[in-house]
Amino acid sequence: MSEPALQRHARWLAPLLVGCLALIGWEAVVRLYHLPPYLLPGPLLIGQTLWANLGSLGASWWVTVQITFGALALAVLGGVLLAAVFALSRWVELSLFPFAVVLQVTPIVAIAPFILIFINSTTAALLLCAWIVAFFPILANTLVGLRSADQQLRELFRLYSATPWQTLRLLLIPSALPYFLAGLRIAGGLSLVGAVAAELVAGAAGSSTGLASRILEASFRTEIPKMFAALVLLSLTGIAIYLLFDALSRFLLRRWHDSASDGRR
Repeated sequence: MSEPALQRHARWLAPLLVGCLALIGWEAVVRLYHLPPYLLPGPLLIGQTLWANLGSLGASWWVTVQITFGALALAVLGGVLLAAVFALSRWVELSLFPFAVVLQVTPIVAIAPFILIFINSTTAALLLCAWIVAFFPILANTLVGLRSADQQLRELFRLYSATPWQTLRLLLIPSALPYFLAGLRIAGGLSLVGAVAAELVAGAAGSSTGLASRILEASFRTEIPKMFAALVLLSLTGIAIYLLFDALSRFLLRRWHDSASDGRR
């Protein structure tokens, strides 16, 4: 097997092997010390509980996924558009960027109760909370990318009297794409975190709620294996979101950008 092929396989096999060993060790500790399920359930019991409650957990998972990707789509739309405006106007950036920083540094669990008070729809409130968490990485990374275009190319565009729109479309956007995709990988996970954190604060109940509500219900009823099963679904969702955008980044950048080359070029 060639060295590049070995590196590609090791990229997947190494974390998979470590994960399997961690699960085996976890199950062994639970059985060796006879830990009760209400204290720490083993991976096998968690898997059985997940399968037994797949219907209810799956429905709640879909609600959480919808809120996550809805908030992420709004964050991408707003973050990219605002970053483009900032890149074209320094005065607009100086005027509005501090407010974006305020949104970023304010803990979502602190402002979620106020959002839930002023917005009647719980779904809309959760969507807004998740959007607040995911918005800043898109804005900041895209803005850095738009400002990272080569200065000599900028001067060339000025020399040929390019319009601001031509400069943005032909120079700034291609330069910003790697930075935007890096921000997208970060914002994808943060939108999931924001959706779950907001729902935990809301304490929403009912069949049409997300996984955070299932975690709260399981904790109230001391159904610890079910709580862990919901946590596993959340973790797998976060991993899948990251891998999805990582694959998208590699697909878009592999032919022309060093960040996606894995050192093979």
